[in-house]
Amino acid sequence: MTSDETCANFLERIVCLLDNELDKGEVAEVKAHLEECAPCLHSYDLQRTVKALVQRSCMEHAPESLRQRVRVQIQQIQVSYTES
Repeated sequence: MTSDETCANFLERIVCLLDNELDKGEVAEVKAHLEECAPCLHSYDLQRTVKALVQRSCMEHAPESLRQRVRVQIQQIQVSYTES
């Protein structure tokens, strides 16, 4: 069983692991901890799922009608700003 303090340190490192920001030694250390600690493994799975959902959502394109409305509003703001 691991201590809460140890897990708190690993939770931050889990984010780094998911973002591929750890060196090989740190990756091995975090993965070893995940094998021993069910709460941290659960956190890892949750964060990995959320990251995948966000990534998928960012790949979607807005409908053309929405894009056009945004362009018009931006142009109106630019005209308003330059007239001030």
